Amino acid sequence: EVQLVESGGGLVQAGGSLRLSCAASGLTFDAYAIGWFRQAPGKGREGISCISSTDGSTYYSDSVKGRFTISSDNAKNTVYLQMNSLKPEDTAVYFCGAEVSGNGCFGYEMDYWGKGTAVTVSS
Repeated sequence: EVQLVESGGGLVQAGGSLRLSCAASGLTFDAYAIGWFRQAPGKGREGISCISSTDGSTYYSDSVKGRFTISSDNAKNTVYLQMNSLKPEDTAVYFCGAEVSGNGCFGYEMDYWGKGTAVTVSS
């Protein structure tokens, strides 16, 4: 069974940085993708970044492009989201998801989810 555990959230001032981690276990598939999502209070879940295991391709939403960087450490089965130049509007619960159905990052359709880690950016 695939399990995902996020960590690294916390409280940071605007302009600061955080690095989130998504530790994955049970990913025995030849091809998969790991995506990062966030859900701000009162809003829907937003896909913000994704990385494909097949070729390392990365994707970003316009809202985080240029500020966030997704990366993976295959030896540690962990995907990271480095978040720089944080803004108050980045405040949300951040989730990672795993796609194992063969669609990769297309459509950000995930099959498994972590429970999330909260990020609060103060102004």
